[in-house]
Amino acid sequence: MGKRFLDLSVAIPVLLLATPIFLLVALAIKLESAGPVFYRGKRVGLNETRFTMLKFRTMVADAEKRGGPSTPNDDPRITRVGALLRATKLDEIAQFINVLRGEMSLVGPRPQVESDVARYSAEEKALLSTPPGITDYASIRFRNEGEILNGSPDPDRAYNELIRPEKIRLGLYYVRNRSIPTDLEILAKTALALLGCRVKLP
Repeated sequence: MGKRFLDLSVAIPVLLLATPIFLLVALAIKLESAGPVFYRGKRVGLNETRFTMLKFRTMVADAEKRGGPSTPNDDPRITRVGALLRATKLDEIAQFINVLRGEMSLVGPRPQVESDVARYSAEEKALLSTPPGITDYASIRFRNEGEILNGSPDPDRAYNELIRPEKIRLGLYYVRNRSIPTDLEILAKTALALLGCRVKLP
């Protein structure tokens, strides 16, 4: 109950205050390229429930047909507006709608696609015991994920080798230590990281 109260007490004001930003972002996306304003990705959430995760679209409309899910910053599928949205993390603010719906939380392991969840070990399935979140320790650690993948001939393989193991470790650490104080700590560290500050992580 406390976690849901925290989610709503942040998501509702953010959605109300961010309405002008939503409109400007939507207009910029439509002016630059054909296609929908939102990217709607199928994800697996709490207790393996399926839901549609929202993001402002940052890539060309048929991006999924042109490449894999791992996206370096130099991926040609990313639009100019999309590059700006990714750099500022504004593409993620649409997920406050998912939080309002109860499909996601402010803090929790990032939601994954079905093919990734199918690879989970028995231990890793614990990641599905809490609602997926907009941010977590791994989101802070890998906020420059696209930069890490730049220049890779196989971004999906690079992701699995360089990023996935640490994301899993940090996700499981969160699951074992989840609490309202932990969520507040992660929200504060996310804000500091977005401002360019260095923060200590587990």
